[in-house]
Amino acid sequence: MPDTELKFWETHSLDEMSRTQWESLCDSCGRCCLHKLEDEDSGDIYFTDVVCHYMDEETCQCPHYDNRQKFVPDCLTIYPDWGEKFNWLPNTCAYRLLHEGKPLFDWHPLISKDPQSVHLAGISVRGRTFSDDKINEDEIELHIVDWVK
Repeated sequence: MPDTELKFWETHSLDEMSRTQWESLCDSCGRCCLHKLEDEDSGDIYFTDVVCHYMDEETCQCPHYDNRQKFVPDCLTIYPDWGEKFNWLPNTCAYRLLHEGKPLFDWHPLISKDPQSVHLAGISVRGRTFSDDKINEDEIELHIVDWVK
């Protein structure tokens, strides 16, 4: 297989990717599953260390991924035409990076060929979060973190 086919993310725009290619962009960091707060005046997005209670803490994946909106109606679904909404994703996210014309990081599993590299690089949320069913919603602002940008 030619190298360009192996690096489809360098030759295809987000909207040109197949479903399989699109899904493979996810590095399973779990950061998109963190609760976020938006400053209504500035539009700034703040990430918290509070994560959806469905997330598998070991894999940083949702066991209900294909039907997640049935469980969490406002769960994110990322689309190629998201535009400015990509800022709701961390700056390490492949979807956001490619939207912004930036390369993937070396630890991304598509580059490293190792699905554990995202965890080994300290990018994933593994071991860093609180489940949203254990946190008082009124105290979520106390959980804003700076390790996610």
